[in-house]
Amino acid sequence: MAEAGQQDKASGTPHHAGHRQRLRERFRKAGAEALADYELLELVLFRAIPRRDVKPLAKGLIARFGSFAAAIAAEPARLLETKGISEAVVTEFKLVQAAALHLAQAKVMKQPAISSWSALLDYCRAAMAYGTTEQFRILFLDRKNILIADEIQQKGTVDHTPVYPREIVKRALELSASAIILVHNHPSGDPTPSQADTEMTKKIVETAKPLGIAVHDHLVIGKDGHVSFKSLGLL
Repeated sequence: MAEAGQQDKASGTPHHAGHRQRLRERFRKAGAEALADYELLELVLFRAIPRRDVKPLAKGLIARFGSFAAAIAAEPARLLETKGISEAVVTEFKLVQAAALHLAQAKVMKQPAISSWSALLDYCRAAMAYGTTEQFRILFLDRKNILIADEIQQKGTVDHTPVYPREIVKRALELSASAIILVHNHPSGDPTPSQADTEMTKKIVETAKPLGIAVHDHLVIGKDGHVSFKSLGLL
């Protein structure tokens, strides 16, 4: 394959210019499913790096982070450690991430949580699976189980987030929520609940129940999947 900067003998244009056009055409005709993760990254990189072969950079990012989603969601500081990544590239990645989150959230907000469960899990994974620190998110539901609010209550360290049951219940009352779904991530990637997770969930349930607020589930999100407290019989 021609190296970056080589001229196409027929057209006199850099080889990678023709590659870009061909890749865009494949995307338009066949969609994202027809492209490998590194090729999707190339399409994003094209916008920030207009005159260079970005295939090696895209493949290097996949090798380092593991997937398209993980690369796009990586912390800016980690991305900038990679040779060839500029602030412009980071901006493009974060725009893609923000768009994905908004689209995923739009599918679940103002919708019945139970009947939109698959979309809800997709949103939670998109929002939290690749975080490098723990976040504790609350999904607030009305009497018809419609999702009326989605809020991050706390942010913590790589393995701990301080959670205050009274503050959670107070916020539920402010929103006139009848039920909540607890969600937090495990940056380690393993979604298995810890003993601390179980004890904290029990305290929230005990605080919420006397005030008529139900805890429908507690989801733990990791890069390797998710765990539902309800499915495990812990709620």
